[in-house]
This record gives sequence, C-alpha cells and structure tokens, in this order.
Amino acid sequence: MSIRVSIVSTRTGDDGTTGLGDKTRVPKDAPRIAALGDVDELNSTIGLWRTEALPTEVDALLNRIQHDLFDLGGELCIPDWTALKNEHVLRLDEALAHYNAELGPLQEFILPGGSRAAAHAHMARTIARRAERSVVTLARQETVNPPVLHYLNRLSDLCFVLARYLNRAAGVPDTLWERDDQR
Repeated sequence: MSIRVSIVSTRTGDDGTTGLGDKTRVPKDAPRIAALGDVDELNSTIGLWRTEALPTEVDALLNRIQHDLFDLGGELCIPDWTALKNEHVLRLDEALAHYNAELGPLQEFILPGGSRAAAHAHMARTIARRAERSVVTLARQETVNPPVLHYLNRLSDLCFVLARYLNRAAGVPDTLWERDDQR
C-alpha cells in the first residue's frame, strides 16, 4: 500500500464516482464504498471516544483498533488485497475475555448511556454493527476476506463490554431496560 494522497480536491468525483486503491472507478453509492464509509465513520467515532478520560489500557487498545480499522479500510479500498488476519480477531477475543471477566452477568438488557465514555462506546458499537451489515452486503456481490466480517462482529461486542467496564470504572451503574409494565 504505497499510494498516498497528495492532492485532496481532484474534482474527479464530480461525476458521482470515486477511485479505489487499484485505480478503478466505481459509483459513490456502490456497496464497497458504503462499507468503506461506515468503517471510516467507525474509526472517527473511536477517535472521538478516545478524547474522553479513559484508563490507559483501554486507550491503548482503542489506538490499536484504530490502526486495524485503517488497515481494514485499506483492504476494502483495494480489491483482492488482504490486511486483516485471524490474529487480529483473536486479539479482540482476548480483550473481550479480559474485560468481560471483570463484569457480572447480565440480568437485563442495558440501555446505551451512563458515563460519557460509555455513551461513546455505545455509539461505536452501533456504528460497528452498521459497518458489519455493509460488509455483509458487499460480500453478497464480491469476495470479502472472512476476518473482516469477524473483526467487525467482535468489535461491536467489545464496544458493548467496554461500555459496561467504563461505567463500572466511573462508578456509574448500568442503566437497565424496564418493560413498560415495570415503569
């Protein structure tokens, strides 16, 4: 991946197309571009999340994830190029196990929110789910490296677990969903 952008405003997209990393042009609403955009939004959301005061190890984990997502975006941008491997997914599995071990079992559904950091985690979780759906749509039409889907699936789970972990670290209880007849 040696191509770098030197000119940001090329005007080549004025016709409703955009260039992929292999120099092919595709419509801006193509499934590949939708998936790429959702992954980019996810990465940006994690960047915003990282502006919160986070435990050092959580910030380091999110930093690593941002780099992984940039690689994942590169993989989506360059057809037939592979960046993510099963090892990337395994790292998320290990983080899930680590942070989940410190939490109690779920007694009820949890509403998004709590501390600001946890609210950002929930936003990242929902955007990760959307990115995953976009990649599933792409995979119906083109070949997608399986670890890309696995990574996005695990990442959304990790964001949920981190939201609970961050609420606990901030001394904020999870906001449990109450059925209508319980309110």
